[in-house]
Amino acid sequence: MSSHVATIEWKREDAAFADNRYSRAHQWQFDGGAVVPASSSPHVVRVPLSNPANVDPEEAFVASLSSCHMLWFLDIARGAGYLVDHYVDHATGHMQRAEDGKSWIALVELAPAVAFSGARIPDDDALRQLHHKAHEECFLARSVKSEIRIQGTWSHAAS
Repeated sequence: MSSHVATIEWKREDAAFADNRYSRAHQWQFDGGAVVPASSSPHVVRVPLSNPANVDPEEAFVASLSSCHMLWFLDIARGAGYLVDHYVDHATGHMQRAEDGKSWIALVELAPAVAFSGARIPDDDALRQLHHKAHEECFLARSVKSEIRIQGTWSHAAS
């Protein structure tokens, strides 16, 4: 099996630490060289101690689930003989409090819009099956306890 590596780095710089007024901005570095500016969510830690322009872990969680689903969907659609021209997902993660009072992402809603062209266009049932199979194969969806709903749409490319 494979391993996946990310280096997460934060520096205090000259900020005080004990008074809880330190920046939560940090960076993620991946083994391929990509560096992503990250921070706590401004919903969790107020600006200026968080940076709303950076990716926060909750956003990354939702994006990771969406990306995994999309990659499996594209592969399964290709294998079924469909020609996918465009795929866009406006995914949303919903936080709620658990019985112990702690927050968690209880629901992730994927809302992919997929455009197909070519001789073979999936009907609504075939599209549901493609998404169902993608969900079953997505490593990340299989790794979380949050509910993941998929409410996608599709369109035929204009002639």
